[in-house]
Amino acid sequence: MTGAITSFTLMAVAGRAAASTHDTFEMMMYRSLVGVIIVCAVLTWTRTWHRVSRKHLGLNLARNLVHFTGQNLWFYSLPLIPLAQLFAFEFTTPLWVILLAPLLLGERITGAKAVAVGLGFLGILIVARPGAASLNAGVVTAASCAVFFALTMIATKRLTRREGIGSILFWLTSMQLLLGLLASGYDAEIALPTTATAPWLILIGICGLTAHFCLTKALNIAPATIVVPFDFARLPVIAIVGALFYHEPVDIWVFIGGGLILVANYVNVKNSLT
Repeated sequence: MTGAITSFTLMAVAGRAAASTHDTFEMMMYRSLVGVIIVCAVLTWTRTWHRVSRKHLGLNLARNLVHFTGQNLWFYSLPLIPLAQLFAFEFTTPLWVILLAPLLLGERITGAKAVAVGLGFLGILIVARPGAASLNAGVVTAASCAVFFALTMIATKRLTRREGIGSILFWLTSMQLLLGLLASGYDAEIALPTTATAPWLILIGICGLTAHFCLTKALNIAPATIVVPFDFARLPVIAIVGALFYHEPVDIWVFIGGGLILVANYVNVKNSLT
């Protein structure tokens, strides 16, 4: 989990650094290019190309479309709101999974899960504070990205029943590379990496893979009831980074709302394991 926290934090810092030169579509394109190179190298080194399946291209495409949308919303909100606020919104993803799973996976909402959703959305209201001066496009896009991340998780759950991680990652990076190229080139202008932005773009690509690898590995090693609260350490870590490097004020309401979101996630995980 230390690796996941470090990767998510570095990706946020790198995204902010690159945002002055590259739009969100370009950052996603270069992130995916780095990812394709890494995934192809690993598949070649481990001689597992035969595990890359073309049987579920439709589901892979649907998954990557919603993830591409969510990730672009995440990058768009990066320079607009404090980092701690963005991360707090991101932690609502499991709550959206609870609401969407009955429609897309046929799962039912238990009483405990309903309580978790209620607590979580109370946390969202505290973090966003509708009507406050801080409510802007960054808040809206940050809150929206969690919905698309939830859809990504649901699609990933369906895919893991049919394909291995290598196949999923190959189609993730290659499809999103194409989507990024099409989206960033719609105006016939694509900003090329500079000596200043190239290291940040490479870091985004590497951290995008290592963050999810470390999180998945942690869930394989330790119980989810341990991993989920530990993952929440990202909030104070990113708040410290925001205060030290971007002079962002530490907003107590973000931590109060984030704490409720943590409790909601813990209630959901605890109920799922009992």
